[in-house]
Amino acid sequence: MEILMPVETLLKITMKTDQLLPTEFAPYYSTYISRVDQEANLLEELEISVHEFIKFVQNIPLDKYDYRYAEGKWTIKDIIQHLMDSERIFAYRALRIARNDKTPLPGFEENDYADTANANERSIRDLLTELAIIRQSTIALFATFNEEILKRMGIASGYDVSVRALGFIIIGHQKHHQKIFMERYL
Repeated sequence: MEILMPVETLLKITMKTDQLLPTEFAPYYSTYISRVDQEANLLEELEISVHEFIKFVQNIPLDKYDYRYAEGKWTIKDIIQHLMDSERIFAYRALRIARNDKTPLPGFEENDYADTANANERSIRDLLTELAIIRQSTIALFATFNEEILKRMGIASGYDVSVRALGFIIIGHQKHHQKIFMERYL
């Protein structure tokens, strides 16, 4: 699936990670945010990174999709499902905060999600198609945010977080797991 956004939309916001303040996200997210190139524009990188990830996954040998590098660890399919579930949650948090909803947002137990998602019963093509659709939705959502909205703060998992930080967390989370694929699965 091709993800195309009008150039004028992508150029509208030029938010970069070096503009984030340490108070805009929980300390444990710094690992993800550090994976995003500091020169990367938020909207452009949301689009570019998903294309790179899909191409990367498509080049993984077929016998590796169901591989676990240790007992109890997730398969590549599980991780792709985890990325989708997490992106939906992060985008939902961004939406709530962007709309000025002051309700603190709860965390989620990723292992509970993975245990019930049945990712290993799905084809890799199905998973990657859904990932592309989710990212297209995320891009469309973030494209509606102006700089004021991107800087808006809320609470998620007990920590302050900005809308823009959530966008970079989505990208960095994906890059984090791609690095794990390279180190532990391939």
